[in-house]
Amino acid sequence: MTMWVFGYGSLLWNPGFEIVEQVVATLPNYARSFCMRSIHHRGTIEVPGLVLALDERQGAQCAGVAFAVAAGKEGETLQYLRERELVSSAYIEKTLPLNFSNGRSVEAVTYVIDESHEQYCSDLPLEEQAEIIANAVGGRGPNWEYLYNTANHLRDIDLRDPDLEWLTARVRELVA
Repeated sequence: MTMWVFGYGSLLWNPGFEIVEQVVATLPNYARSFCMRSIHHRGTIEVPGLVLALDERQGAQCAGVAFAVAAGKEGETLQYLRERELVSSAYIEKTLPLNFSNGRSVEAVTYVIDESHEQYCSDLPLEEQAEIIANAVGGRGPNWEYLYNTANHLRDIDLRDPDLEWLTARVRELVA
């Protein structure tokens, strides 16, 4: 049985594991948003950045990419993803149903925000998000780079996220 992983943020442009297939997919009842303060990769404890997470919202849908993991690489992939995604325990690893445009459904390893975690910051106004993203820098570089890479990749695969598009334009103004 194939192991699938759902990418909606940095996994879209930097999965870091061997993929044998990728398919645009939709995750029901979750919304992609900058609702997690980043204190490692795109910010610091002193000046946190923001990274994307999946916030559970009834009726919402998040479009992203389902990645099929190479056979025999499942354990190695899970270990890698857990080291990467669970660094501060702000994400919860879940296996959730994804829908493909052709009607097929699969179960996929998905990382969603832990709403009780101190790094959770739901419903920040977009302008506040833009100001944070424009100024934060972490171990993997500037926060704006994370935003630009994600927005560009979504655009490259013809997925629209109006909030990310607005944030990209606004952050470019602030960084200039």
